Amino acid sequence: MTVSRVMIHRCMKPILTILVTLGLILTLYKVKAAETSEPPLKKLEQLFNRLDRNADGKLTLAELPNDGWIERLDENKDGSVNLEEAAKKIAIILQSRSAPTDMPPATLDKSITEGPITLKASDHGVGQLVMDVPLTDIEGRECKLSSFKQSKALVLAYFSATCPISGKLGPELERLEKELSAKNVTLLLIDPIPNESIDEMKAFVSKYGIKAPIIHDKTNAITQALQAKTTTEVFVIDAARTLVYRGAISDQYGLGYQLDAPRQSYLRDALASLLNGHPISISATTAPGCALDIPESKTSIAKSDATYHHQISRIIQNNCVECHHKDGLAPFSLETYADVIEHAGMMKKQISRGAMPPWFAAPQANQHGSLWMNDRSLSETDKTTLLTWLNSERPLGDAKDAPLPMQHSKDWIIGKPDVVFQLTKPIDIKAEGTMPYQTVIVPTGLTEDRWIQSYEITPTNRAVVHHVIVKIINKGGSATEDEVRSEREGFWAAYVPGNSYRVLPDGFAKKLPAGASIHFQIHYTPNGKVTQDQLKIGLKFATKAPQYEIHVLGLTNPRLNIPAGAANHVETHQQNVPADMTLSGYMAHMHVRGKSFKYEVTYPDGHTETLLDIPHYDFNWQLQYTLNKPKIILKGSTVKTTAVYDNSANNPANPDPTKNVRWGQQTYDEMMIGYVEYFLPLRADVAANK
Repeated sequence: MTVSRVMIHRCMKPILTILVTLGLILTLYKVKAAETSEPPLKKLEQLFNRLDRNADGKLTLAELPNDGWIERLDENKDGSVNLEEAAKKIAIILQSRSAPTDMPPATLDKSITEGPITLKASDHGVGQLVMDVPLTDIEGRECKLSSFKQSKALVLAYFSATCPISGKLGPELERLEKELSAKNVTLLLIDPIPNESIDEMKAFVSKYGIKAPIIHDKTNAITQALQAKTTTEVFVIDAARTLVYRGAISDQYGLGYQLDAPRQSYLRDALASLLNGHPISISATTAPGCALDIPESKTSIAKSDATYHHQISRIIQNNCVECHHKDGLAPFSLETYADVIEHAGMMKKQISRGAMPPWFAAPQANQHGSLWMNDRSLSETDKTTLLTWLNSERPLGDAKDAPLPMQHSKDWIIGKPDVVFQLTKPIDIKAEGTMPYQTVIVPTGLTEDRWIQSYEITPTNRAVVHHVIVKIINKGGSATEDEVRSEREGFWAAYVPGNSYRVLPDGFAKKLPAGASIHFQIHYTPNGKVTQDQLKIGLKFATKAPQYEIHVLGLTNPRLNIPAGAANHVETHQQNVPADMTLSGYMAHMHVRGKSFKYEVTYPDGHTETLLDIPHYDFNWQLQYTLNKPKIILKGSTVKTTAVYDNSANNPANPDPTKNVRWGQQTYDEMMIGYVEYFLPLRADVAANK
């Protein structure tokens, strides 16, 4: 399933703890839903035994997901929990809960812990110019943010001498200071608490051996400019004073929990990407810490009349230039002011109707931040700013405010692959019209199973490749397998313009069996010139045995029957869930008559939830919607997919509105597939077999 680096992720790294925690939460939920007066001992005992790693009949802090559970369950306060204590305390907790039984189970965990939450970066100032605020450190030295323009980046790390989570982060700040100095990255500490004394601040840095300058932001000038929220938030600013990351240092410490080591090192990852010229995967998170009592400023991060250099160029860089650059995937470049002026008419049209940037998921009600890791949608603020500027005289502004130019890799984005498989010969692409899907099978010649942690699909002629679906044919298998069964088995890798690679987090991998062949299904779109393409896929092997295997399942309705002329024909499919499943993403697939697509789940208690709603499906963008947090779907639930088709003459993409349409592989046929990505734990002996 294709995702941008923004999409790969790291939100799956903490899965082990999430699964264990949610396992207990889900058990409580099922007990509540069944309206029992006490936990079902057998189910609780099974969970207890899974957590009891040393089988001593007791759960300690090391065996429980976090200290919140030890506090709740340890009735006699001896530092451990036995089965009797757990059963008794859970019964008490359930009796005190007032949550309705139709509440989705994942929402029951709200009061226990708080870790970093991935945010939609453009809604939180990332990509904007930071005001050149004057600063004075506690030694009386004056400077501005622009004083550090010789550094490759500037890290502003908030702290409080009296905040306990700031104290826990002290050693990491000391390590970061040493590492960043060697990379010409400057670290500044910001204390936003007006009444903290200089002695307290000096004692804090002395305790951890930190030598970075301290800015005591008594007036909250920089804090309001950045709209900082907590005493643990960090901000990364590049040499052009563009905010490129804001959020947590890592997920090691939060409210109500702490870990032996970080599962996600947000700041380190952001800096590594910035210094290596790569896109930052996660560029905004919340930062659990001591909340700041600072009124919101009416001033944005960079308040001024919109000009190209000051605001517009950054909005376009963040949302358009990934594809719209010289020799890029898009049909024209938007890298310069002249480019933008030249294409202003199309930009206004596509932005106004929501076609660009490509993102079609409807917003989820009552959702804090974005539900999606790879949310490409333009924020309302940026959309208004950009359209207002496009409809104005389009002032250029001061070149000194311009962002750094974006760098576009000409090599493998995933790094040098361990192995590359290419089509056996070039495929001829005609100049006009449409082409049937091309199928090519390439033997791997592998003599042993391999676990794949990243892949990248690279056409030799990107301009004519619409999308690619990659499947694996096992040794001895047939390329002529029943196509419906094949679709139900999902796919192994995929490519669409702008999403050409996938890097799985540590501990996750896809299997490539010994003796397998790679099955490429390629949709080419002629672009007015006879040409050729001989695409290839590069694979990188996992460096250690994975804990989880990624799978993709296709929820299909092969009995499609779309009447001629029907403008809103509805088809549905329902799938029972035979066991608890942990989902990480979705991708809807229809052809040119596809109009909308929706995923819904009905839980065993009868409660229904929308998982993904695509009110305006676009065949040109086979987008994956990757979840920020994995989604647990309980055994006994029913997943329903609903697709709407426009087979009328009013659909300009309709090949023949007079034809009844059935299931078929080509674009003049139709499909209804709701792909779901999920993962399963691996036994150690299976994972170790490379």
